[in-house]
Amino acid sequence: MNLPEEELLVKRACNHDTDAFAQLYETIYKDLYRFALYTLGDPADAEDVVSDTVTDAFATIHKLRTAAAFRGWIFRILTNKCKIRLKNYTKRPLELDTDIQMPDRNYAEIQDVRNAFARLNERERLILSLTVFAGYSNEEAASLLQLKTGTLRSIKSRAMDKLESELKL
Repeated sequence: MNLPEEELLVKRACNHDTDAFAQLYETIYKDLYRFALYTLGDPADAEDVVSDTVTDAFATIHKLRTAAAFRGWIFRILTNKCKIRLKNYTKRPLELDTDIQMPDRNYAEIQDVRNAFARLNERERLILSLTVFAGYSNEEAASLLQLKTGTLRSIKSRAMDKLESELKL
């Protein structure tokens, strides 16, 4: 779907056209799910946050100021839902099966990467999540976030430098 078609659907959805919103959902669901899955690492949780995101977006789309901002707006909702879910991960009790086979992984290294990623600011994490994990090109991510491509590349480069410094690669 090209941008003018999407903007027309957004305008219709803002006027409470449920069919238009359903068409928008069909075009963006895979991107939302992929982002949530890479961020959370759990398929069921990813489905839940995407569902919550879409429900909230449907309820508040009439507040969207410009149709061109739709993708960035819905991804910000999703990002906030993922952040809340990640915070809840630290609060839930860890249940371990005593009879599990552990693959040979360096869990300390994995945790180091996660900790370094968590120390990035929200904007840096969002940009890296979109470009590294979700597979968006710099241009696509810049469009979603309503940034200039050069600005996104600069932020991404600084974020990668921070990660490298944190991990002392």
